[in-house]
Amino acid sequence: MSDKIACDHCHLEFSKDVMIQEGEHYFCCNGCQGVFHLLSDEGLDGFYDKLGNNKLAPPSQQYEDSLNFDTPAFYERFVTLNKDGFSEVSLVIEGIHCAACVWLNEKALTNMEGVIATNINYTNNKAKIVWDDDTVKLSKIIDMIRAIGYDAYPYDASLQEQKADKERKEYYTRMAVAVFTTMNMMTIMVAQYAGYFSGISENIKHILNIGEWVLATPVLFYSGWPFIRGMYYGMKTKTVNMDTLVATGAILTYIYSIYITITRSGEAYFDSVTMIITFVLVGKFLEVLSKKSIADTLDIMNHHLPNDVKVVADKKIITKNVNDVTVGEIVLVNSGERVALDGEIQEGSGNFDESSLTGESEPVFKTAGENIISGTVSIDADVKYKVSKDFAHSTMSNIVALLENAMNNKPKIQQLANRLSEYFSEVILALSFMTFIGWYLYSSNFEQSFMISIAVIVIACPCALALATPVATLVGLSIASKRGILFKEAAQLETMAKADVLLLDKTGTITKGRPEIVKEEIFLPFHKSMLYSLLLNSKHPVAKGVEKYIFDEDLDPLELESFQNIPSQGLSAMYDGKMLAGGNAKLMQTIGIDVCSSSQNSEFYFAYGGELLAKYELFDIPREDAKEAIAKIKKMGIEIIMLTGDHEESAKKVAQLVGIEQYKYELTPQDKAVFIEKLHEDGKVTVMAGDGVNDILALAGSDIAIAMGNGSDIAIEVSDVVLLNDTFSSLYDSFKISKKTFTMIKENLALSFIYNGITIPLAMAGYIIPLIAAISMSISSLIVVGNSMRIKFGYKD
Repeated sequence: MSDKIACDHCHLEFSKDVMIQEGEHYFCCNGCQGVFHLLSDEGLDGFYDKLGNNKLAPPSQQYEDSLNFDTPAFYERFVTLNKDGFSEVSLVIEGIHCAACVWLNEKALTNMEGVIATNINYTNNKAKIVWDDDTVKLSKIIDMIRAIGYDAYPYDASLQEQKADKERKEYYTRMAVAVFTTMNMMTIMVAQYAGYFSGISENIKHILNIGEWVLATPVLFYSGWPFIRGMYYGMKTKTVNMDTLVATGAILTYIYSIYITITRSGEAYFDSVTMIITFVLVGKFLEVLSKKSIADTLDIMNHHLPNDVKVVADKKIITKNVNDVTVGEIVLVNSGERVALDGEIQEGSGNFDESSLTGESEPVFKTAGENIISGTVSIDADVKYKVSKDFAHSTMSNIVALLENAMNNKPKIQQLANRLSEYFSEVILALSFMTFIGWYLYSSNFEQSFMISIAVIVIACPCALALATPVATLVGLSIASKRGILFKEAAQLETMAKADVLLLDKTGTITKGRPEIVKEEIFLPFHKSMLYSLLLNSKHPVAKGVEKYIFDEDLDPLELESFQNIPSQGLSAMYDGKMLAGGNAKLMQTIGIDVCSSSQNSEFYFAYGGELLAKYELFDIPREDAKEAIAKIKKMGIEIIMLTGDHEESAKKVAQLVGIEQYKYELTPQDKAVFIEKLHEDGKVTVMAGDGVNDILALAGSDIAIAMGNGSDIAIEVSDVVLLNDTFSSLYDSFKISKKTFTMIKENLALSFIYNGITIPLAMAGYIIPLIAAISMSISSLIVVGNSMRIKFGYKD
């Protein structure tokens, strides 16, 4: 057992193996390391002289209070470098309660020198920040967030739900105080309003006003504190937002009512103060619950992953955290457990539920030699499997990362809405002031003019405008993920909704990608080990089909040299000083062998030393749902073209079977890319679906690239959308979800414009009192959220 050493901060002793080492210093946890550096940076390290040999309780895991964000330990755990060499971090920003808060933080951070990009997810307040660490340090970025009235701490999925619950409870408490006080206020209001008809003395009226004053004060300064705080920091940064509108309306009404109460010179409106705060707060709380529902849908896969796994080592079973398991270790999964890491089954077999990934409820039988995927559930299998990917690179971790990135990247239409809402609040304040001046000049009635101008401030709703896009987008992403469709960016929903042309690869996309031999011709005798050895070096479906057909346990792989994979033609290698070549007729012609291709099936020729030895005809059956899905996509007005490197007869046969009229054949990867470029020159928005290495150029050149779930790793890497369940119907679903989401976004924007276009003039004309204005403001935001949820509840064929 390792010797124990003391932590340099808390002096508690632990095994050296579990300590964080930094030069000559040792720390038991990140919290101690952060406090140690914080004291050193502030010149307070004399604390340790006073501490002597005494021990401390280790710091709380609430990093945000104590952690120095610039320490190597923090960077190692939370900061990554992107492909451009810039630093990236995921933070949770506390204090955000409306879309204007998101805008303020994004604007303040993006304006900082050295900050490259800032994207904040409104549903969970998670911020992705990209910056140049040589220009600005992360601690300075955190200081800016705090300077504008918010706080930030590193995103940790294990703590996130706990913090979200704490925030919701705080919101609920503020709302409960407001509702309870308002209900008591109504008792006084009834007595006061009844007195107007039966007669009420000035003294009684004064007492009732004082009672309302007492009740309105906690509502304004406790329940309404988030709005007052938001207004204060908005003023510091010279920004007008929704908080400014709500707080300004409530505070001005409160001050005016105090003046009336003290001078006994008119009607007090404390009831309007409590109503404004209460109804807006209730609306915001309902909005928070709606956001939680949407975010939970996206995070559910992440929450269900186990934190620990059983690892088989030295014939013993030990429990390890998933982050500590390395590639090559053997993990045990029992019946009913969820797979945490990707791997290959070594022992055992059984059924696995892959519905969390693919959306398909049918269990999949797996046995030794087959791969199992993280996130799937063992229904009745007790298996041991060898880990092929660590937790950070596992399928489920990558899916969660893709979803989070998609939530953070905003569509162009949202960027437009954000720019409009940026000036919205300033325009409303100007209109309110103009309304007050106009009414006062018209009526000379200060009280009437004042309350009408307050109604104008309160009724305007920049949140409805700002919520129009992100809520609908998140619902769309949620539905897509449940159906095994992963959009890497939310912006791709908008692009796909505008698509004119769908381009389809044939093999592995339209077809199953598993062609079978339907005819074999042997021209000269040869040992099949030569062909088998050549085919082992290719993952192309045609090569795999031939390999499966000729496979025999007596075949031994031969040692080949100078292997080449020739795109859209085949493969070649050297054996015993002569060339082995296998592929289509074009490859044969390239090496000087004249063949005549007349079959409607795919053809695979095999030659050795310049002599043609064999020919195999294969047919790849189209996916069962391809014809129906293609017909549905056509009804959307989308033009469909098949692009393939196969010969004309094979392309024609598949196109006829699935109902495609336009197809291009014998295309190289470069030919496909050039064809797409021509479509772009004609102003077309293109979507390309493929699965192989030979599709990479076409996928990269299209506006939206879609990879089938069983495609090559590089095809999935360059794609914008991944179809996990590998069915053709999911391709149709991706179009349908995109179009419905984009339609809903436009509806939300229209509803927002119509609401503000009607209610603001009515308020300016004096037809709406502040109470009704507060109710209307809350309802407008909820209408936008509710309309977005129609995507979820209305998604049926």
